[in-house]
Order: sequence, then structure tokens, then C-alpha cells
Amino acid sequence: MNARLALNALIVLTLLAVGCGDDNGTPPIDTIRFGQLGEVEVGILAPLVVGSGSGELQQILTWGSSGAWLLREVISYRGLEGDETVEKNTGDPVAYASAYASLITQLNDKETVELFSISPQPPVPCAPTRTRVTVTIWDELRKEEATWVRCASGSLGTLQTSEAGPDLDALKVIQAAILVRDFTQGSEFVSTYVGSVPFGTLDKGETSGAGLQASREYFSVPAGNPNPPTGWLNFWADHNRTLPKDIPFVDWAEEMVIVAAVGTRTEAGDSVEVRRILQIGEGTQVFVHERIPGDFCSPAARNSNPIHIVVAPRTLQPTNFADLVQERVPCVE
Repeated sequence: MNARLALNALIVLTLLAVGCGDDNGTPPIDTIRFGQLGEVEVGILAPLVVGSGSGELQQILTWGSSGAWLLREVISYRGLEGDETVEKNTGDPVAYASAYASLITQLNDKETVELFSISPQPPVPCAPTRTRVTVTIWDELRKEEATWVRCASGSLGTLQTSEAGPDLDALKVIQAAILVRDFTQGSEFVSTYVGSVPFGTLDKGETSGAGLQASREYFSVPAGNPNPPTGWLNFWADHNRTLPKDIPFVDWAEEMVIVAAVGTRTEAGDSVEVRRILQIGEGTQVFVHERIPGDFCSPAARNSNPIHIVVAPRTLQPTNFADLVQERVPCVE
């Protein structure tokens, strides 16, 4: 019997034990805490504002009673997704299942969080500069779902009950989100996109006709100039033979473009991604990651020029590209 089957059997036996005094051996459903067999999800929608440009960081953390959790983070700018990362737990599922049971106890307990004692929806929507926090519990036995929405500041790693609002009940919702984070990610959790300005993808792919051998940036000179910078139109003509009228819109007076490139690669499936854009001191630092097929993927031999083109609010110059980070990725994710 594998670990997951053993864990599910343990959960079922535990639930049966709750109602061992019943004639038919099945526990009354009202004796089982809501969500004890099911899933908890925390959703974070944090605004990212730089000058006149705005984007957001979305974080979705799901955690099931089987012990499995998954964290998805997406950074975006003016409606364009910039980058996405997904993390899954690699630890002992039995330990995480035990922690999940402890969480559900706290969320139901009247002496601790007492989440079920408050109204699910906020009295007013969150302000544009505030983070929207959603906590959802799915109960598998009852086939029911409960959701609470409140406002805070920061993102998953920096949530604090002192920033909760707009009512006093928001303290409990934010505390519930913090507990889920701490049980799965740890209290020292740091987002993949910590400190980054928002950015959105204009184009991405394995092949670019521009054939760039290194990353570069495009911005108009001087600051505030609305005209495209030198080389921009030619770059797009080489990249995918796009006519000027079909080139994606960029507000050059307020925005800039980062092009991540790593030169020619000889295996299919290689990709490159802008991961973070940081304003540091009097300049900007860009972090680029290259995702390489795993050793046993048997990728096809084929020359390619992977590229990632993103638009972001204009930041201080000059721009420096940090050392390239290479990631080996599994064949099937």
C-alpha cells in the first residue's frame, strides 16, 4: 500500500472512530468538523503599483486533508501575465495531513480563530491599493463550500492581522490565511517575486528571428519621450516579421521593455523567462531564468533561440542583468 492510500485509509478510520457508538458504525455528519475531510484554499490578490503603472501579484495556496499542498504565483501588468511559478510539497504527506487536521480544529474552535462565527463577505470592497484575501473551505462529506473575503496589506509572506479590514471580523480571516501559510510554507516564506515591479508578457517562445545572444532592454531617451527607442522597430521586424502597425502597444513615455534571451540552444523545449525586475539604488536589476528539459526527457535536437519579451513601468537606469539561473525541469509537470 502506497503512502497516499495508507493516509486515506487512516483518515477514514479516524472518521469512523468518531461515531463508534452509532448502531451502523457511521459517524453523524454533524459530529465531524467542517472541512475535516476536504480542502482549504487561500487566495491573495496584491496590487503592485510603480509610478502611474499598476499590476498585481496573485497567489493561490491549496491544501487538502490528504496532506498535499500546491502554491501558484502569477505576476502581471496591465492585464498581461508576466510569469508564473508552481510549487508542490515534497515532504511527508502524513505529517502535512496531521497539520491540516490541527488547522481545521483551530478554524472551528470557538476559543481560537472561530472562523465560522463571522459573515463570509466583506461589508465593502477592498480599496485599489489594498490586498484582497479569500479563504475557502471545501467539505468533501457535506459537498459544501464556505468562503470569507477581507482586505489587508502586502502579499502572502507579509500578511499581518494589524493590517486587516474593513471590520473587526477581518482579523479572523487574515489569521486563518496566516495559519495556512505557516503550516505549509513556514512563517519565513518569501515569494518568488518579492520586490519585483509588475511586468506583462508581450511575446514568448522557443524561436525568435532576432537571434539575440544576450538579454537587452528598450527605453526612450530622455525619460518622458513618447517615441519608440532606437532599434525597437527593427527588432520586431527581425523577431517575427511584424509590421509596425501590428507591434504590441508600449507607452514609451511611462514604460520600458525587457527582452530575455540566452542565445542559440540545440534542444527543443528550452525556454527563458524574466523572473523579477528590481529597482536597486540608482538602477534596475533583472533576473532571468532558463528552463532546461530534464536529463531523461529525450528532447529533439533542434536549434532554437528562446525569448521572453515583457513590458513594465519604466524604472531607473542603467539596467543590469543578474547571472543567468538555469533550472532543470521534469518532462511532465
